Amino acid sequence: MLSVKQLNHFYGESHTLWDLSLEVPEGACVCVMGRNGVGKTTLLKCIMGLETPREGSIRLGDVALGEQPAEARARHGVGYVPQGREIFPRLTVEENLHLGITTRGGRGREALARVYEMFPVLKKMLRRRGGDLSGGQQQQLAIGRALVLEPKLLILDEPCEGIQPNIVQEIGDLIIRLNRELGLTVMLVEQKLPFARRVASTFCVMDKGRVVATDRMDQLSDELVRQYLTV
Repeated sequence: MLSVKQLNHFYGESHTLWDLSLEVPEGACVCVMGRNGVGKTTLLKCIMGLETPREGSIRLGDVALGEQPAEARARHGVGYVPQGREIFPRLTVEENLHLGITTRGGRGREALARVYEMFPVLKKMLRRRGGDLSGGQQQQLAIGRALVLEPKLLILDEPCEGIQPNIVQEIGDLIIRLNRELGLTVMLVEQKLPFARRVASTFCVMDKGRVVATDRMDQLSDELVRQYLTV
């Protein structure tokens, strides 16, 4: 589904992604892992058009995403939940969600109904401002906002960051349901190893802007964890 090939990215003269290639097959849940500063978020921003690589290609099926403006990538079927969630704090829960469905008519209302079914807490807080929600509720809102677009691929950057443990469990349950029961392809960046092992089918380990290992999650060895993931 998603194919990234020979990506090179720079911040000024700093070379941040080095000939990076990875594949996210349709129906997979791929977790990109690595220590802080290895380029994980930069990779996601390149996929979403928020950063421009100097070289390389990014394709979603037959669509060359690298040739599309950032605002068009959601229309091609990519839902994105950024690190820090980036909801609109002064808008209500309802207004945040409706931003994603203004052009979708009846289908948008159906998608919104499914989001309320997945996140009943959001339906109870429609009039509450996004900035007044807890961290876990804001994360649910950010995921819901991405899901109302009915994406083919859902990308999440550190979905467990700053979230209380019971909501981490719920978010893990949701990712498993979306991926394994509903067939949604998922790509996430996550540093919490137990969470990654639970939800992902495949891992992709990065180090210094490069992919150094990728395999089925059950093949993530203690040696790889010690070498590339342990702080």
